[in-house]
Amino acid sequence: MDYQIIWFILIAILFIGYFVLEGFDFGVGILLPFIAKDDIDRRVVLNTIGPFWDANEVWLITAGGAMFAAFPHWYATLFSGFYIPLFLLLLALIFRAVGIEFRSKMKQTLWRKTADQFIFWGSFLPALLWGVAFTNIVQGLPIGADMNFTGNLLAALNPYALLGGVVVVLIFMLHGALFLSLRTTDNLKARAEKIAKTMWWPIGIVTVVFAVLGYWQTVLFDGLGLVPGTLPTLALFTFIACFVFMRLKMQGYAFASIALTILLGTAIIFYGLFPNVMPSSLNEAYNLTIYNASSSKMTLKIMTIVALFFVPIVLAYQGWSYYVFSKRITRDAIPREEVKL
Repeated sequence: MDYQIIWFILIAILFIGYFVLEGFDFGVGILLPFIAKDDIDRRVVLNTIGPFWDANEVWLITAGGAMFAAFPHWYATLFSGFYIPLFLLLLALIFRAVGIEFRSKMKQTLWRKTADQFIFWGSFLPALLWGVAFTNIVQGLPIGADMNFTGNLLAALNPYALLGGVVVVLIFMLHGALFLSLRTTDNLKARAEKIAKTMWWPIGIVTVVFAVLGYWQTVLFDGLGLVPGTLPTLALFTFIACFVFMRLKMQGYAFASIALTILLGTAIIFYGLFPNVMPSSLNEAYNLTIYNASSSKMTLKIMTIVALFFVPIVLAYQGWSYYVFSKRITRDAIPREEVKL
């Protein structure tokens, strides 16, 4: 196996880790205005993701860094083509971080409501934009012979790409609701379980429509014809398993099932693209592949050696943090304080 394939797989794993882990805390942020009934509820909801959300974003930073170093042409074309959406995404993540970090530092109601808006929009927009961006990539982009993106923002906001964004938002909301059902108690837990059950059917219908249209709208199934393939079939089974486990009140297994659905959905994207990283809608000869978009062999070799040492450390640290903060958050654990009007 050559270094280009190794780093394509590693970047796929980094995005899988990002969407699986950040997916539930995006979902929690989107659900915050709807599931919390008062300020104590909101603090409980935010405390469920408090120890994890910033570490989850490390996966995105690492994926971006790996893409820049291993496939600089991929990075350059992606970021120049989606400059405005990615700038908006970055801005949303910054506002979200401000909202989470400083909400509890201010006692005024107005500030806390503003922070809640930062957290909601800072969770909703990145989820939507990631869905739109990856749907555009698998549709094929207007990339010329010079590896430059020749389209515009309005073309990227086509109906199918927007549908992809909606699918990602809805699945992350389900992921977040199931996470809250594992981390909260009493009425909050009951509301999270009810939201998850209510959302499953609409999400299933929208996702199936999106997947079926994908046969005509994307390059993912070019080699499969009408046969869905192993990964899509497994993704369907895990999504159905999520519903079955919710009905059996086995929330932990339901959460694991939807996490597997997100894992498999992301794997389908990268598996379907390979060996391309950004297909061109103008001419197949202009496709960016793992070979014409990659760094030198020496660079990839050095990166591989460094990754062998540091990736296990990062994984061990994050696994340990999830173990330490695995207990449920109750309303009684939240200190009462005066909130000014």
